[in-house]
Amino acid sequence: QVQLVESGGGLVQAGGSLRLSCAASGVIFTINAMGWYRQGPGEQRELVATITTGGSTNYANSVKGRFTISRGNSKNTVYLQMNSLKPEDTAVYYCNAQISALNKDYWGQGTRVTVSS
Repeated sequence: QVQLVESGGGLVQAGGSLRLSCAASGVIFTINAMGWYRQGPGEQRELVATITTGGSTNYANSVKGRFTISRGNSKNTVYLQMNSLKPEDTAVYYCNAQISALNKDYWGQGTRVTVSS
């Protein structure tokens, strides 16, 4: 059973930085892509950033130039460096892993990020 565990959320002032981490365990097949999504209060879950095994990245327009996604050496970890945080970045951030061999997506439990003005 694949499990994703996020860490690194918290409270930060506007303009500050946070680094989120996500580690996958129980992985037998290759994780083809990992990513971060977020869900703000009263909003739908939205894509923040994704990264493939080959290193290709994709970012939401709202975070381009401020957030950087990267994968660890084990390829089963993913990080999100968040700089120049804004109050509108306040949300619960979820880690996602896609395993094509199983045609399944896996989600972490979420980590809360609160940016105060």
